[in-house]
Amino acid sequence: MSPISPYLLLAVAATYFGVLMIISRVTSANAKNSDFFIGNKESNWLLVALGMIGTSLSGVTFISIPGVVGAGGTNQSFAYLQMVFGFLLGYFVIATVLMPIYYKYNLTSIYTYLEKKLGYFSYKTGAAFFQLSRLIGASFRVYLVALVIQSFVLEPLGIPFWMNVLGTLLAIWAYSFKGGIKTIVVTDTIQTVAMLLAVTLTIYFLGKEMDLGMGEIISTIKNSEYSQVFFFDGGWSDPNNFFKQFISGALMAIVMTGLDQDMMQKNLSCKNIGDAQKNMFTFSVVLVFANLLFLGLGALLWIFVTQKGIEIPTRLVGGELKPAYDLLYPTIALEHLPVMAGIIFFIGLIAAAYSSADSALTALTTSFCIDFLDFEKKEKEDNASKKTRNIVHLSITGLVFGLVLTFYAINDSSVINTLFKISSYTYGPLLGLFTFSIVTNNLKVNDKWVPLICIAAPLLSWVIDTNAAERLNGFKFGFLILAMNGFITFLGLILISKKSV
Repeated sequence: MSPISPYLLLAVAATYFGVLMIISRVTSANAKNSDFFIGNKESNWLLVALGMIGTSLSGVTFISIPGVVGAGGTNQSFAYLQMVFGFLLGYFVIATVLMPIYYKYNLTSIYTYLEKKLGYFSYKTGAAFFQLSRLIGASFRVYLVALVIQSFVLEPLGIPFWMNVLGTLLAIWAYSFKGGIKTIVVTDTIQTVAMLLAVTLTIYFLGKEMDLGMGEIISTIKNSEYSQVFFFDGGWSDPNNFFKQFISGALMAIVMTGLDQDMMQKNLSCKNIGDAQKNMFTFSVVLVFANLLFLGLGALLWIFVTQKGIEIPTRLVGGELKPAYDLLYPTIALEHLPVMAGIIFFIGLIAAAYSSADSALTALTTSFCIDFLDFEKKEKEDNASKKTRNIVHLSITGLVFGLVLTFYAINDSSVINTLFKISSYTYGPLLGLFTFSIVTNNLKVNDKWVPLICIAAPLLSWVIDTNAAERLNGFKFGFLILAMNGFITFLGLILISKKSV
């Protein structure tokens, strides 16, 4: 089959953007700062749950997870599902431990809790680490999707990568800058449905190309070499070890959802703690099935590639061609399936990019305005504060633009592993700070030393991780380095604390 016309895909993107702008116009009418930050606490919990699915999955899951199913390495076969099961434990902790705290203190930015419990410098350090973590994470996600759009749509038209990224980010800014979270709760729900529908229909089209009905598709995946979920035999040195994956998943969920303003901001826009908890439990169950859907798609893609003799896409890295597993799904959808399948994939791809980036830009703007510009303490709601908020929002969009171009210039490894690895280091101090503030009521930390502890912990964790395999008989921390990072932070906080009088 011939590739889909890039002009057709651009027309699809323009139509999709138009729909989002209409939604933005409706939801952002007369929007105030309180609407932008927490939706005036009027969000429907079910819409929040569905929207969080799209934000959580993002372009990383949409592109990378199907590709790595048959690629070997950390996420070999369905091993990633072990981490997803760990997510469930993490989400339970969020719903029963963290969210009641956030609602008790009526927080807009979750990092203001650190000021109440530990002090000014702890608060600013926690907020700064979130800014760093989410800027990197959001930029990687935008980068991944922009790379696919560049390869299949814009490069044939001679449009440079920087214009691709700039257009994407300005489009996201355009529909989100007025309504903020009030708009995003609605748009992300639509984008979640678009993503899941794209995956489901791609599975259908793949089955049709291989003359398989839905029942046969399921049995083909189940009986394939890609369907193994649990890995107990490899020991702790095995990156797919169940216990490493499960524990890592639980910790990742806690820090990348429960300690992340981006994900928690939607929860805090619910009417009350009961609605927020219903949202979290619904979200966690649906997310398991969503990831299973992506993994099933991945297995079917690899079966299709083998059956049809299609070559794995490659990318030039450091002057050497290497397999580009994150291009497998788009290559099949846009070049080897019917036109309708390619259009549906492209809509899902745009939805994946927008659903993660729009909420990230809003959360970063909220955190900066609340945590560093003290919007809540000033209690001002006027045109000047809105103008300041808009300037912050646009500036953060510019920062993401710069980071995406940087990653484009230097990236040389799997996007999903890089994303999680970076997050392990930058979210570790947040894990230590929040754990300490929750479980040590009888200790008073020397607040001025907290920034130093939070900088030292990731550096020490990196040294430990780098030398682990050599000194620990081949053992590799993998995503568990997050636990080590948080533990070092926690110990450091104890060392600079004394019993409160």
